Amino acid sequence: MQFPELETSRLKLSALNDSDGKAVFELFSDPLVTHYYDLEPFSELSQALKLIEFFQSRFEEGSGIRWAIRLRETNQLIGTCGFNSWNPRMKNAVLGYDLMPNFWGNGYTTEAVHKIINAAFSGKLACGELNRIQGDTVPGNDASESVLRKIGFKEEGLRRQSGYWKNQFHDLKCFGLIRSEFSEI
Repeated sequence: MQFPELETSRLKLSALNDSDGKAVFELFSDPLVTHYYDLEPFSELSQALKLIEFFQSRFEEGSGIRWAIRLRETNQLIGTCGFNSWNPRMKNAVLGYDLMPNFWGNGYTTEAVHKIINAAFSGKLACGELNRIQGDTVPGNDASESVLRKIGFKEEGLRRQSGYWKNQFHDLKCFGLIRSEFSEI
């Protein structure tokens, strides 16, 4: 199964590999990036390499996919996005994404996520044509909610204390997008 590479006017979405270790470490060692994440900030390069290996194995097993978000002109890795899990039988997936803080506020995440959702709803990924995509946010993560709303996700409710990380319970806002409600930008 070949990893699907996607492009937008400003971005290239491609597979992560070991040569991305330093950039992935930079991304996930930043406390601003991991503030709402179920990870502590990375302290060693080996953690980034293990995460890349995890993303690769998930794709190889057919249980999810994670792309590197790269600037098209320079190939610089600025974040990641993908489907943390997907269920081809149920035709749904769970979305995840992150971006280096010095690139926040430029629409890169929205652009990348829109592209992968379009591919998923069009049946261009190994999971087949999806009908529903879910995104969860921690209350207070307004930037993430903004990305989801721009793409057309609808807030569906609050799942109280449904997450546990960093030694505490977290409420999660559930957002959903149905293929019939999605429109290309």
